[in-house]
Amino acid sequence: MPLSEDDIREILRLIDESDVEELRVETEGFSLYVRRGESAARAEAELPQRAAAEPAPPSAPAVTTDVLHTVSAPMLGTFYRAEAPGAPPFVGVGTRVESHTVVCLIEVMKMMNSVPAGVAGTIVEVCVENAQLVEYGAPLFHVEPDR
Repeated sequence: MPLSEDDIREILRLIDESDVEELRVETEGFSLYVRRGESAARAEAELPQRAAAEPAPPSAPAVTTDVLHTVSAPMLGTFYRAEAPGAPPFVGVGTRVESHTVVCLIEVMKMMNSVPAGVAGTIVEVCVENAQLVEYGAPLFHVEPDR
C-alpha cells in the first residue's frame, strides 16, 4: 500500500516532535532518510562530495552575531541557494536585501517554499551548503541590518 501525502506529513511531524536522530522509511516507490544533530554532521563528513554541488560559499570575516539578523529555516527540508540547478544563487555574501527579498528555497515533499530575508540589510554569511538538509530553526544566513 503506497503512502499518501497525509501519511508523509504525519511521518515528518512525528520526526520533528521526537528525539530521533536518524530514521529510514522505505516502501514501494518511496524512500525517506532523515538525519539530524551531531550524527548528521558526522555522516555528512563521511559522504563523498557531489560532483554537481556548488563550491562552498565564501567565508565572511569574523563578525559579532549580536548585531546580526539570522535568517532561520522555517521548516525541515532541503536548502537550495538557487531556483534551478545551474542558476545563479538568489543571494551571496555582500548582497543587499530587503525584508521581502527571497534568499533561498526549502524543498519539502517536492514543494519549493520561498524564504524571505525578513530584514533589510547586507548578507554577511551563508551558513548552509547548497542541497543540504536543514532542520526547523537552523541558521541559513546572517544579515547585517541597515542602520
